[in-house]
Amino acid sequence: MTLFSAAPLRSPRTRTRAHVVPIVLGGVAAVAAVALVAYLLWPTWGSRGANAPDKLPVSVGGTLFNLPVTAIRMKIQRHSGPQERIDLDFLYPSLEPPGAPKHVTSDTAEAALQSIDRIFLSIAAHHDALSPEQRTATIYPRYLDPAAASPADGLTMRMFRTDTPYGSEDLYSAASPALTARCTRDAATPGMCLSERRVGGADLTFRFPRSWLSQWREVAEAMERLTAQLRGPRG
Repeated sequence: MTLFSAAPLRSPRTRTRAHVVPIVLGGVAAVAAVALVAYLLWPTWGSRGANAPDKLPVSVGGTLFNLPVTAIRMKIQRHSGPQERIDLDFLYPSLEPPGAPKHVTSDTAEAALQSIDRIFLSIAAHHDALSPEQRTATIYPRYLDPAAASPADGLTMRMFRTDTPYGSEDLYSAASPALTARCTRDAATPGMCLSERRVGGADLTFRFPRSWLSQWREVAEAMERLTAQLRGPRG
């Protein structure tokens, strides 16, 4: 009896505390581990931090381009890596990326719509579709008005027939510098021109006001320079 009475007796509360303490300590350790992993993996960049790149390497149709971040029109497209299509704009004639968009009020909206000071560019994978050169040589002639057109200042304009898919457009072409552009006619809104070229696995589509054709050589050379400066390394 003496032997048994000498052993301390644990109350139920003491036994419960003995089980709870290891569980609590284990939970604290698990939370600390999760917090550490989250801290190490959490992105440390901002939307445009001090060290954010000015250009992004983007692959379209397997062709690499180095694109100024601020020229990319859609935020969802502002990331590096493969993309199916990307849309940009550049100030003309400087070809610099535009700055932050200006706040437009009811007083300034009309002035903002009066003139376009930039050239728009879409780059899209062509997936072996008919090239711009093939369309110009084989498709467009079927729809052009047969009336002869004489070049003016080296630039030739031919009208599309009204009963064709391009019935509200004209086709402009020149040899030196090379230029091919389909342009809508001035109406309620000013006419716009579309000029395409193929680079590797991508088609580049430039859009600019028809009124710029009064200086078509400068526009053609600007598109050529822009194409060259956006190309990535070609090993």
